Amino acid sequence: MIERLWAKFGKSSLQPNEPGAIENVPEHVAIIMDGNGRWAKDRGLPRMAGHHSGMKAVKRITIEADRLGVKYLTLYAFSTENWKRPKAEVDFLMKLPQQFLEIELEELIANNVQVRMMGQKKDLPSFTISAVDEAIVKTANNTGLVLNFALNYGSRKEMLEAVKDIAADVQQGRIAIEDIDDKVMADRLLTSGMPDPDLLIRTSGELRLSNFMMWQLAYSELWFTDVYWPEFTEKHFQQAILEYQRRARRYGGL
Repeated sequence: MIERLWAKFGKSSLQPNEPGAIENVPEHVAIIMDGNGRWAKDRGLPRMAGHHSGMKAVKRITIEADRLGVKYLTLYAFSTENWKRPKAEVDFLMKLPQQFLEIELEELIANNVQVRMMGQKKDLPSFTISAVDEAIVKTANNTGLVLNFALNYGSRKEMLEAVKDIAADVQQGRIAIEDIDDKVMADRLLTSGMPDPDLLIRTSGELRLSNFMMWQLAYSELWFTDVYWPEFTEKHFQQAILEYQRRARRYGGL
């Protein structure tokens, strides 16, 4: 039953092996899910309604990414700066991971999805941590799509912690200064063991990174859309990937 629901929800206009099907998809797609509040405001709804609708978009894009063969999907769920929002909104946002995983975890397990999280756990409510930790443990042996939530995440904080870690290793004589390179830095980041994103998608019309994976996105392709996250569909996701396929990635070369 679960797998049939997944297949039904994930049905797309472009099926594998059909003419025009998407091939050679990016291995790692990162998404800044933006515009929930504005989507709600345009409809005369409270901001929380936008966040709740955004949770539905998470499901459909996770399913579509899995169907297309994306290996890693990183979703920017809550930034270190989002704590500045009104307490009622923050409290609601903290409950969303628990709600999403309570509803979807069985289906994620059945479809071989592995859940991960990157961010600072120490500031998160215990119920949020418990829900995420349970999902991580129960999906740890899955070998399909890696669904990576950036929760209480900030790239500057991440890089500062990595630099401190490297500096401590130098002080303790575990590494020489001349041996510090890109790999040494990358191994200290929260994405250690994951490839850098090939494609970054940001919804809602904003054109900035907002402290998201600034080291990892150095050579990623960027794709922006005016569509608010609750409205973002499988077709928009396909459009982003098709645009990615038209670009030549030279990494500074010719």
